[in-house]
Amino acid sequence: MDKEIHIIGSGFSALAASCYLAKEGYKVTVLEKNSTLGGRARQFKKDGFTFDLGPSWYWMPDVFERFFADFGKKPSDYYTLDKLNPGYEVYFGENSSLKISENLEDIYKMFEEEEKGSAKHLKTFLDSAKSNYETAILDLVYRPGISPLELVTTKTVARVTQFFSTIRKQVRKNIKSSKLIQILEFPVLFLGAKPSNTPAFYNFMNYADFGLGTWHPRGGMYKVVEGMVSLAESLGVNFQINSNVEKILTDINKNVKGLLVNGKEVKTNLILSGADYHHTETLLDESLRQYSEKYWDKKIFAPSSLLFYVGFNKKITNASHHTLFFDSDFDAHAKEIYDNPKWPTDPLFYANFTSMTDKTSAPEGKEAGFFLIPLAPGIEDTATLRETYFNKIIERFEKLTNQEVKKYVLFNRSFCVNDFKEEYNSYKGNAYGMANTLLQTAFLRPKIKSSKVKNLYFTGQLTVPGPGVPPALISGKIASELIIKKQH
Repeated sequence: MDKEIHIIGSGFSALAASCYLAKEGYKVTVLEKNSTLGGRARQFKKDGFTFDLGPSWYWMPDVFERFFADFGKKPSDYYTLDKLNPGYEVYFGENSSLKISENLEDIYKMFEEEEKGSAKHLKTFLDSAKSNYETAILDLVYRPGISPLELVTTKTVARVTQFFSTIRKQVRKNIKSSKLIQILEFPVLFLGAKPSNTPAFYNFMNYADFGLGTWHPRGGMYKVVEGMVSLAESLGVNFQINSNVEKILTDINKNVKGLLVNGKEVKTNLILSGADYHHTETLLDESLRQYSEKYWDKKIFAPSSLLFYVGFNKKITNASHHTLFFDSDFDAHAKEIYDNPKWPTDPLFYANFTSMTDKTSAPEGKEAGFFLIPLAPGIEDTATLRETYFNKIIERFEKLTNQEVKKYVLFNRSFCVNDFKEEYNSYKGNAYGMANTLLQTAFLRPKIKSSKVKNLYFTGQLTVPGPGVPPALISGKIASELIIKKQH
């Protein structure tokens, strides 16, 4: 068989897969519908300001190291990392915030000052989290999600109760301070589900947070994309931008035979889609889709987001590079995302000021601000609603951090549900994929290999292992290994 493959999309999982496949001698063509590579991890530049449009947290540095090491490279061959101190800051009310140090001993000390005796419980919790991290990230997440037996190892059997308990129960068993509880429950939000729905095994995210720290690639997350593209090109990958895939073509025997790209037929007998899984299946005739609309509608999706990219004509004070605002009711906001989807009454939000640590992202004396409000996917999205919520969070930001910022806004670009659908063909405009709940883990996620179309594969946040940038790199590796194995 001719070793040629077409990859739809150029997000992290597609880029990773393109590298692995090219290394194995495949002739790889990546088709990206937008004008720049990187999928959701694109850049927005304006008047000397630079923003990452998508992911902004660099966690699990070891996963990036492992990816580049597979090609005899290191992240430092492509970009420079700075460890953030504090990793992030959390506001609970006016002039009430806690900073998460890069140093574990400082974190224990902060916990103890906040709640006597809590440092001892945190140590026990993090020992379990570290052990789970090693089990999950070094082993389990690299499995293809084909069979339930993949999860049955001596290590997981010893941890079986953790799959049936939740992060919320585990955290609240010994910690009573609401501030500390919120800090410990926060990392699982990256998995796209409520702490009350996330298996306790996923406490490995807390080890990723406190144990491995929060990093920043100088120049922004887009530097990682550029590094991966550079690696891919050196391996012979061919990238084609402004290439919108309109249909996947099959023959009478349900084999892949081509793609319709910008109205023209492109012959190919092997396809990997890194685009939205649901969208990719709509490119097939209905009889060839594995999952019905009913199936997708029943799944728990990670939130969508309302994002604002703001240029400020001043330096921001009383905030950190990553700042979380937990001054409103976490559970009430979660209900308005997952249980009773609607625009949140009093949302939690996140602010990111990369220019505090990275001078390349804003002109001197100015600040690049990125604000995010988690939202239910699929809800109504209008310019009026966006403006209302921008005013809401800016007023709250001013009050909580005790400074005037609104009158210093030079520009404000928003991005929301409609944009996620339009730009990324994202199901219901979700931002992070499918949530990692117990019934949506590993073999219970949509499959990498199509069961109905021969030589059609999937990668990315709707298949294994799940949402987030490190899992996307892993997904690309798993998918490429499955393809290589099946094609030989």
